[in-house]
Amino acid sequence: MHTHVDGLHRRVEGKPAEQKKYATLGIETVGDLLAHYPWRYADSREVTDIASLAVGRNVSLVAQVRGAEIKLAQRTGKPRVEAKVTDGTRTLDLVIFMPHRTMAEFHLKRLVPGALGLFSGQINVFNGRLQLANPTYAIFGHEVDEAVALEEAEWPIPIYPATAGLESDKIRKAVRKELDRLTESDVPDPVPGTVRAERHLASRWSALRGVHVPQTEEDWRKGQARLRYEEAFVLQAELARRRAHAQREESTARPARSGGLLDAFDARLPFTLTDGQVVAGDQIAADLARPHPMQRLLQGEVGSGKTVVALRAMLQVVDAGGQAAMLAPTSVLAAQHVRTLRALLGDLAEGGLLGGSEIGTRVALLTGAQNAAERRSNLLEAASGQAGIVVGTHALLSDPVQFADLGLVVIDEQHKFGVEQRGRLQAKAANAPHLLVTTATPIPRTVAMTVFGELEISELRHVPAGRSGVTTHVVPADNRPWMDRTWARVREEVERGGRAFVVCARIDSDDDGADAGPRETDGADLILDEPTTVGEAQAAEGRAPKRPLRAVLEVVETLRHDARLDGVEVGLLHGRMTSEEKDRAIADFSSGRTPVLVSTTVIEVGVDVPAATVMVILDAHVFGLSQLHQLRGRVGRGSAPGLCLLVADAPEGTVAAQRLGALAATTDGFELARVDLELRKEGDVLGSAQSGRRGALRFLRIVSDGAVIDRARDDARAVVDADPELAAWPALRAAIDLQLADGREDFLGQS
Repeated sequence: MHTHVDGLHRRVEGKPAEQKKYATLGIETVGDLLAHYPWRYADSREVTDIASLAVGRNVSLVAQVRGAEIKLAQRTGKPRVEAKVTDGTRTLDLVIFMPHRTMAEFHLKRLVPGALGLFSGQINVFNGRLQLANPTYAIFGHEVDEAVALEEAEWPIPIYPATAGLESDKIRKAVRKELDRLTESDVPDPVPGTVRAERHLASRWSALRGVHVPQTEEDWRKGQARLRYEEAFVLQAELARRRAHAQREESTARPARSGGLLDAFDARLPFTLTDGQVVAGDQIAADLARPHPMQRLLQGEVGSGKTVVALRAMLQVVDAGGQAAMLAPTSVLAAQHVRTLRALLGDLAEGGLLGGSEIGTRVALLTGAQNAAERRSNLLEAASGQAGIVVGTHALLSDPVQFADLGLVVIDEQHKFGVEQRGRLQAKAANAPHLLVTTATPIPRTVAMTVFGELEISELRHVPAGRSGVTTHVVPADNRPWMDRTWARVREEVERGGRAFVVCARIDSDDDGADAGPRETDGADLILDEPTTVGEAQAAEGRAPKRPLRAVLEVVETLRHDARLDGVEVGLLHGRMTSEEKDRAIADFSSGRTPVLVSTTVIEVGVDVPAATVMVILDAHVFGLSQLHQLRGRVGRGSAPGLCLLVADAPEGTVAAQRLGALAATTDGFELARVDLELRKEGDVLGSAQSGRRGALRFLRIVSDGAVIDRARDDARAVVDADPELAAWPALRAAIDLQLADGREDFLGQS
């Protein structure tokens, strides 16, 4: 019998060249091979539609042989077998080049008229006809043991992700060979037997047999269901471990105190909190009052008032004698937060200053671009405790930054920060600080359970009263009248006292995309490689190339000399500017000195200019749906209605057109997040760490598998509660390690 190490950790058999081809598919060991699952199943009784085959694609198809013959090359005299296979309607040419006639005759005997087989290879065109050159193939009923072959010919045929020289059929045979060598004891199962029994789940070995060697459709469906549950269970077990670890840590309780800053702030609020803000605030207040660190995610609709909820939490901590640190992803956003917090607090943010409240505190800002004197002053306020609230960028993580008593860490836009960065800030506290994670990108419940499973979740689904909302229209970029009307609307809004954002995907013509240079937005939501524009479609067909993306430095000069905006000052904002230049650009825009601001996506989150009423997004087809929603959220934040104009090359029927249509149809961020997940590939949802690795999620679909995730979470928490270190479950620990390998841990911390 093969041991686990011998069986699953042994290298895949084959010559060095073949092993190299396996490696291109991420396959090095037998375990990797068994985790290389079929992407579909063919039915040997149903032929493949030849009309659906695409040139250049590696395919595996079931077809019937119509005829075959041997021909000789005129120059060399070498033989080749030319055959035709059919789906009953159309035919496909096969050609097999052979060095000797004997070998050609071997193929001729197999490729007899009427034979049904599985043919694999790359589709190309020769003399105007579709062709498979040198395919691998298996004729049903022509194997060594014909009785067995005839029986297995009725089974579903696994079709594997393949590569040139390593076709699906070759992978199928290698998998079958390895499975036949193994027994159930050779395949460790990460799902405990008690859980399997309760959920009526097969063993992992049986599941592998089901997906790789199914005798019926029910076999592979049951196998996939078992492996789908396993993926959810392993993820939830790691999240449960993190949750249990946090609950064992000690933190300083920060209960609410009457008569303090929070009460004073609530008393002067010029608006009524929404029901969602009240509920979220109560949940956070209760968490802060406990002697264990809060671990909570606050997510909400664009403009739903997350800042006010976070500020109330920070004030509760300050009232209890502690400090709060807010980590923002960009200096623009950090500075915006400071302005917003000081405006909301008024004299409560001027503690110790002339005219400041007697019970007041201070709000300090720390960024890497500050001058030495300003930075030194703010460092002193943080270290002495004068500043109860410290807002900053990555500069907060540096060694010189110290706190008198850090009690709460607020991570704004969590996906911009990794586990290590978050930990470095938390390490500046004597006891584990409370943690509040905020995100302006709504996340459907199933995703939140998968990605933020160790955090409690609070949601804000409604925006405060008094906001007029935003209307969204898609503007065809090549329609001159529509474009003229776009800039006319910008001028009309400016003349009414409004402000207009014009967003571009890059800074100048040399950029590949997004905000190049010292980036303040990583451009991760740009979709620059998807053939969704007319230009890209033409390029794919060998016609005219796509139009270059509009760039900030070009657009700002164009608009400054555009007669349609004559007399309107146009400002500029992008990631290569200094912090002072960015602050000045935002201030000039807010005041109306430059009522039109041409910018990259540095204004995506946090920038709050109530007078901003129109947002023009150029090349909107290259932005992701969540980013478009965030950008749109920068307008319509005051009493005047907002307008968002999506200028795009998005032919009807493309994914880009679907994204833009969805955005125009609704302002519900949670609904848009659901649509976004349906339009994206699962790997895009889960991040690049989930693409092409053995530890990746292959069967779990977080968009639709909420019930599976629910069950797996309950089971995983029960297992971890009984055995927090999983000492009794080494296979589960090993599966978790595999999931965390190659960036998976960063994924869990960043997403």
